[in-house]
Amino acid sequence: MGSLSEESFDGFLDSLKHAGIAIINEGELRQRLAEAQRWRFAFATLAANGRSLGIRFVNRREGANDAQIWNTFARFHFPTQLQAAFADSLKSEH
Repeated sequence: MGSLSEESFDGFLDSLKHAGIAIINEGELRQRLAEAQRWRFAFATLAANGRSLGIRFVNRREGANDAQIWNTFARFHFPTQLQAAFADSLKSEH
């Protein structure tokens, strides 16, 4: 596993998508993360407040792989609180 500075937001977003998460307005999200010095912080902010920019995360299929989503957040060193908030936001989409 690489250091925090070597891990990319591209790999993180691709892992989320592989776990069954669709990213609405993905281009905008990727652009903003690319501009950020601290992409994890930027992701947390956009995941919580990105609706005004059209950025949303939704289950692409029923029963998206929750364990895979949690593992992705852990592998990319996100705090547990963000993992839980993200999971809750996915449930509130339905």
